Amino acid sequence: MLQKLSLALIGTTIAIVSANPASAVTMQVNSGPFSSYADAKTVTFDDGTANDPNGFVTYSNITSNIVQGSVSGQYASPYGDNTKYLTISPSGSNVAGDSGFVNINFKEAVNYFGFYAGSLDSYNFVDIYKGNQLLKSFSGADVPNAIADGSWTSSQANMFVNLVADTGETFDRVVMRSNGIAFETDNHAYRLANQSVPEPSAMLGVLAIGACGMTSLFKRSQHKAIVKG
Repeated sequence: MLQKLSLALIGTTIAIVSANPASAVTMQVNSGPFSSYADAKTVTFDDGTANDPNGFVTYSNITSNIVQGSVSGQYASPYGDNTKYLTISPSGSNVAGDSGFVNINFKEAVNYFGFYAGSLDSYNFVDIYKGNQLLKSFSGADVPNAIADGSWTSSQANMFVNLVADTGETFDRVVMRSNGIAFETDNHAYRLANQSVPEPSAMLGVLAIGACGMTSLFKRSQHKAIVKG
C-alpha cells in the first residue's frame, strides 16, 4: 500500500513539474543609460569597437555596427546618449549595421545581461542561449512598460533592459537581431554567475536569521546556568 502511495506521489510531482516549467529568464527595466546592478561589468563601445575591456565577452558578426549620432532612415542614437553604440539592421538593407544579427558569447556562464535600448521597436529581438538550448526569446513588445513604437525621445521607448536568470539558472550566449531598421543598444552589462553576491535584502535576511540564532543560543545558555545553579 505504501509503495503504491509513493509511486502515486511521484507521479503527481512529475505532473506538477511538467505543467509548471521554469521561465528561465525574466525581464526587468530601469531608466537609462546604465545598469542598476552595481556588480555588473560593462561594454560601452566608446573606443569604436565591440571589445570587452574585461576580457569575458566576444562579439561576432560585427561589420559596420558601431556608430555614433543619428542618420535619418538608418539609425537613431538612444535618447541622451552622445557616445558610440551598437546598431543592427536586416541583412541586405544597405545601411550601417546591416549584419542582421550579432552574437554575444560569454567566456564564463552569466546570470544577468542588460543593455540601454534606444527607440525600441516590436521587430527588435533578443535570444538567450545556454549552449545550443534556447532559454528565452524577447521582442521589443515584451519589454515591461515599454511602447515599442520607435520613438527617439520617449522614455517608454528608450530604457535600460535587464535580463535576469532564475535562481540556479545561467546562460552563455545572447543573440541580438532585428527584422527592421534598426535595433540600437549601448552599455551592455553582464554579471558572471560565479561572482554573484546576495542582494542587499537577502543579506539582511541572512544576518537577521543569524542574530535570532545567537539570541536563542544565549537564552538557552542562561536557562541552563540557572537550572544548574
